[in-house]
Amino acid sequence: MSGSLSKSDQSFLRQFTVTISGLVLLTVILVLSALAINNREPKETNPNQPAKVAERIAPAGAVYAGDTGRAAMQASAAKAAKAAASQVAYGGTTNGKEIYDHLCTSCHTAGIAGAPKLGNKAMWGPRIKQGLDTLVKHATEGYHGPDGNFMPPKGGNPALTDEQIKAAVHWIVDQAK
Repeated sequence: MSGSLSKSDQSFLRQFTVTISGLVLLTVILVLSALAINNREPKETNPNQPAKVAERIAPAGAVYAGDTGRAAMQASAAKAAKAAASQVAYGGTTNGKEIYDHLCTSCHTAGIAGAPKLGNKAMWGPRIKQGLDTLVKHATEGYHGPDGNFMPPKGGNPALTDEQIKAAVHWIVDQAK
């Protein structure tokens, strides 16, 4: 057996080399094209980025000492209380009418999705007979009635507290008595 290749082997190697060379050349062209396109695109800038970075790397706490520290600590506590209250719907109010005016009126004025209309004794009568606890439960957890009516959980506002829901339900029921 000699070390020389047959004509078919030589032909195969030539075609294989040409194919691989073509694929490498195509890859280089595609990579260079992608780089050229990427360099021409404007870079995305976010004007809020420095503030986000500063907030992310800010210390989690602080050391307070003496009268200056006490004043800073009281200011910090007031700021935290204000921030916590803003996370509760409608500033944390438990005024049933105010909650109704902000949220419930959209469905209970027009009777959307089978909602009983405010002050309609015929519609509210059977519901009131079930008891206030049941009505509060339906308002909190949501309700799908047998006649197709629908009450979303917390009236569609998950920021409402249980006390706010209870106050709104009590106010609405009082209007139907």
